[in-house]
Amino acid sequence: MKVNIEKQQDDKEIFVTVSGEIDAYTAPKLREELLPLSEGTHKVITVNLRDVSYMDSTGLGVLVGLFKQLDKNDGELKLVELSDRLKRLFKITGLSTIMKITMETEDGGQ
Repeated sequence: MKVNIEKQQDDKEIFVTVSGEIDAYTAPKLREELLPLSEGTHKVITVNLRDVSYMDSTGLGVLVGLFKQLDKNDGELKLVELSDRLKRLFKITGLSTIMKITMETEDGGQ
């Protein structure tokens, strides 16, 4: 099991692209990469999950932790390009009602 994480940043936003599987083995790496990005105030982090083939509850826990940290610091988490499987997961857990989830990236899905 492997997860790849790529980060880019501009003046207003941090863009993170995640690919692979997010489970009990890979979630610690994801947490280690994402949580430091939430430090400071008024941060916007967009996480592209287009190439995530699988996510379990530990992956959800990492994203919930990131969401809470950003919310506490007046920041925002955006999840983009989720597969149908991941959209169902977020809907079943009720997270789709509290997190911002969109189909495409802000720049048209690139």
